[in-house]
Amino acid sequence: MENHTTVYEFVLAGFSDSSKLQIPLFTFFFVIYFTTLIANLGMVLLIKIDPQLHTPMYFFLSHLSFVDFCYSTVVTPKMLTDFFMRRKIISLTGCAVQMWFFIFFLAAECFLLAAMAYDRYIAISNPLMYSAVMSQKVCSQLVVLPYLVGLLNATTHTTLTFQLSFCNNNIINHFFCDIPAVITLSCSNTRVHKRLLFVLSFAFGIVDIAIIIVSYIYILSAILRIRSSAGRHKAFSTCSTHLTVVTIFYGTLFFTYVRPNFSSSTQEDKVVSMLYTVMIPMLNPLIYSLRNKEVKDAVRRLFRGKSLL
Repeated sequence: MENHTTVYEFVLAGFSDSSKLQIPLFTFFFVIYFTTLIANLGMVLLIKIDPQLHTPMYFFLSHLSFVDFCYSTVVTPKMLTDFFMRRKIISLTGCAVQMWFFIFFLAAECFLLAAMAYDRYIAISNPLMYSAVMSQKVCSQLVVLPYLVGLLNATTHTTLTFQLSFCNNNIINHFFCDIPAVITLSCSNTRVHKRLLFVLSFAFGIVDIAIIIVSYIYILSAILRIRSSAGRHKAFSTCSTHLTVVTIFYGTLFFTYVRPNFSSSTQEDKVVSMLYTVMIPMLNPLIYSLRNKEVKDAVRRLFRGKSLL
């Protein structure tokens, strides 16, 4: 028999324990988060007020920007304040809430990217019927589904994680309450939980990736049937932005979650987590705006003072 003390709060190890790096890291991440807020909220506002952006593609993009803003906000403000805290404390309930919202928005983003891939497939393979197929009702359904998947995913993962017992060790070797980092602290037998979480993450990921891959197979087939080189270039340009976002996003997620054995977070895990929690929400609106002529034209119209309504 061993003496166990039930844990009611956790201590986050943070991104770095070096006091010399506190101010530089705080400044770096603050600039990124500020850019994330401006870029994503700006994208949502621009799409809302510019009638020329009232199309299915930008409807999905506005939700992607909203989700990016939300799940970055779930993690980054806490991380920023912790740079100046001697003990980076988060309550058990606070940790569960942070985990739930983070997984909710992260899962929603995954399936939003799948919906956007399907939208690009319809736009390129059947442009004449695009408006009829991607009606307002269909677009709304394709947006509601990712949020429902996020709700199911977040509730399942968070419930499974916090059904475990936590005692004695309460130091999370991470800068937020990520699933692998929290599970490793449990004094329960976590073998079944780890396997179940792996299977669920793998299943959600495979379904989502399959939708995207199949969509892009059909997209590539449709592009190759386009006779004019200008038409093929335009089609490739339309899809390359989305494909860039998908590649960066899923590369980091699979490294973190789709592993048979969760291990205690290393500095490498923290860097990878930083990419999808902090960097990608900032990069997404920048990638879409810098590589998208319609968005750049809408920004020019806005700054020239022309009426957008």
